[in-house]
Amino acid sequence: MEKRIKYGILLTAIFTLLLFLWWMFHDPTNKFAESIPGEDKKGTDSLKVGPPVNIGENFQVFNTETSGLKGTWTRFRGADFDNIVKNSVPLKNSWSGNEPEIKWSVDLGEGHAGPAIYEGKVYVMDYDEATRSDALRCFSLEGGKELWRRSYKVSLKRNHGMSRTVPAVNAEYVLTMGPRCHVMCVRRETGDLVWGLDLVQKYKTEVPLWFTGQCPMIDGNKAILAPGGSSVMIAVELSTGKVLWETPNPGGIKMSHSSIMPWTLNGKKMYVYSAVGAVLGISAEGADEGKILWKSTAWNHAVVAPAPVCFPDGKIFLTAGYGAGSMVIKISPSGVEYKVEVLKQYLPKDGMACEQQTPVIFDGMMFAIEPKDAGPLRNQLICVNPDDVNKVVWTSGKESRFGLGPYLIADKKMFLLNDEGTLTMIKPDGKKYIQLAQKKLFDGQDAWAPMAIADGRLLLRDSKKMYCVNIKQ
Repeated sequence: MEKRIKYGILLTAIFTLLLFLWWMFHDPTNKFAESIPGEDKKGTDSLKVGPPVNIGENFQVFNTETSGLKGTWTRFRGADFDNIVKNSVPLKNSWSGNEPEIKWSVDLGEGHAGPAIYEGKVYVMDYDEATRSDALRCFSLEGGKELWRRSYKVSLKRNHGMSRTVPAVNAEYVLTMGPRCHVMCVRRETGDLVWGLDLVQKYKTEVPLWFTGQCPMIDGNKAILAPGGSSVMIAVELSTGKVLWETPNPGGIKMSHSSIMPWTLNGKKMYVYSAVGAVLGISAEGADEGKILWKSTAWNHAVVAPAPVCFPDGKIFLTAGYGAGSMVIKISPSGVEYKVEVLKQYLPKDGMACEQQTPVIFDGMMFAIEPKDAGPLRNQLICVNPDDVNKVVWTSGKESRFGLGPYLIADKKMFLLNDEGTLTMIKPDGKKYIQLAQKKLFDGQDAWAPMAIADGRLLLRDSKKMYCVNIKQ
């Protein structure tokens, strides 16, 4: 009897030990896929080709107004694609009392679309939930009155905001891309429709998570777009809507939230695009215009929002959120082809990385806000030397965090907006963080949209309202 008891105790002990070891080393999530916000819609709504949309079908005129203002902010990241105003009017060096003053504000549909500015007029791509329509809205920069609206019906389900792109504008045209990849070109002054193009219908574009974030480009007389689908990139004549060239897509590259950047390397002009599946350079001129010059699949992430930062020496800085971190590649001409070399690759906690905004270069230094997964540096503004991007020169400190907010530089001052509507002005110094002024402008949320500035008026927004702030000296 005693032996049976001892034997039973031994078996129980062995079973308990085996159960403990199984519990310690078994991973119940080993068959789980990583969850990315918005990914649940992939394969359903993001791939759905809806009914044909009559792009630009509706037009309304509300006010007429002329302006003597001459300033412009013509596209995403400004005239030179660098988020810097080169010849700014003098801006205030500090704020006191009610400064800076909010001149006007307007309600917008939920989204993160930033404005463009041209000689006293503001252009913003909006979504009108009441009429279920994409809408290009034109406002007066001076008073905030809506002048006209060009819209078209398209049904969207709210997915943490709808519209999130910046129009491109020149003296004659305004070019937009809506949340479901509907491209529209109108006359800048009058709003008259020139043409429309549905990238999903024509190129089988897969609408990115949280809708389109790619800002369209105007280059001379051409609209430059990156559909993914059947064509990586296309050029469309602005005046007619005629497709001038199409870049085939045998590698299955998909549209990202990132925008196309122009770059000239060794005298050769090209378009650089950080897509889902690869980063690539496409010829922008000559007999090979529209042809892929180089491509690297070493950079391949499911969610990419920041644009590539290209340097004259052939280096390109690439970054994205959700753990992607950053990569530096080097493009070198090699005979008639190009060599692509990965120089650095690191996690967000180990150097400069960004989730949504694109780094800005000023006086030889690079500035950006760290993503939320950057450890102790999360959401802080940091400064690095572009030659050593994983060595931080300075940070804004744990008391100065900016979330996913935008930033730009004008009059040798850097303006940053945090998620909840606090505007900060700093000196973009290469040695230390120097804060010049700070003010809570409004009680908002998700103030992520790129800002724009012209004639001393700074345009910014949260998810539901746009503000015009006077920062002129």
